[in-house]
Amino acid sequence: MKFYLVVAICPADKQKEAVDAAKAAGATGATLISARGTGVKEAQTFFGLTLDKPQEMVVILAEESHRQKIMKAIYDSGDMIKPGNGICFSLPIDSVMGLESQMPILTEKVKKDE
Repeated sequence: MKFYLVVAICPADKQKEAVDAAKAAGATGATLISARGTGVKEAQTFFGLTLDKPQEMVVILAEESHRQKIMKAIYDSGDMIKPGNGICFSLPIDSVMGLESQMPILTEKVKKDE
């Protein structure tokens, strides 16, 4: 099996929708990481304090055949077509360890989708 790391960076108030959509699309789990960052538009400042919205990184290890479906589900659920609603991308993974408990589930999902 080939795996990809799907990463979605979204406003904190949209992370639950992103995770729920990813699971409905075939993700077997997700890791959430609080994040801060900058984009094309800079965060507003007020008396020298930066007012940026809290962000979450939703990180998912996805089997190749489910990657696009998971990404599309996250993109749609977060309304990411609108500015400021986040970004979703994937990276190839060379090797994975520690998936023994998930392999039967992943194998069954891949067979089902063939």
